[in-house]
Amino acid sequence: FAASSLTDAFVEVADAFTAEHPDVRVTFNFGGSGDLVAQITQGAPVDVFASADDWNMTRLIDAGEGAGDPIVIARNTLQIIVEPGNPKGIADLADLTDPELIFVLCAETVPCGRGAATVLSNAGVTVTARSLEASAKGVVTKVSTGEADAGIVFVTDVLAARNDAAGVAIPTDANVVSSYPIVVTKSAPNP
Repeated sequence: FAASSLTDAFVEVADAFTAEHPDVRVTFNFGGSGDLVAQITQGAPVDVFASADDWNMTRLIDAGEGAGDPIVIARNTLQIIVEPGNPKGIADLADLTDPELIFVLCAETVPCGRGAATVLSNAGVTVTARSLEASAKGVVTKVSTGEADAGIVFVTDVLAARNDAAGVAIPTDANVVSSYPIVVTKSAPNP
């Protein structure tokens, strides 16, 4: 189970792994880290969990579902995601307060939502999202299909959208760094 912002990277790793080990089948469940923790604690069979933040990993470990100590495998920051070519001319976080702008966020129960709330607070920007999505992929989909003008997601999500979206940098002093820890689960069928 892995955070949705790891989709492209993990699929690439799995392709390389299965090319070397053709007898092994890798199956993924990508989603919001909080949802994945809930599935694991409710008994879903999974070998490995990769979270988009330390907070959800701590929840998993505190529930006794980790087989060892988590290891941080990556770090990520946030970015404003906009439509290709940035037709609304969004240059910074303050631009997100425009009442004509359709702005979406991840729910605060997932890492990109908690991170976005911190970013907006750090920048002193108050904005109300038109919708709160269950994962970063939901925000990407809304922006890349034209249902929303902008959102805040991980840099890797903007990159994964390729030509379907563009990114606007968030200043370092307002941004947050999210660690991505990974752990083998306690009841892993294939530890």
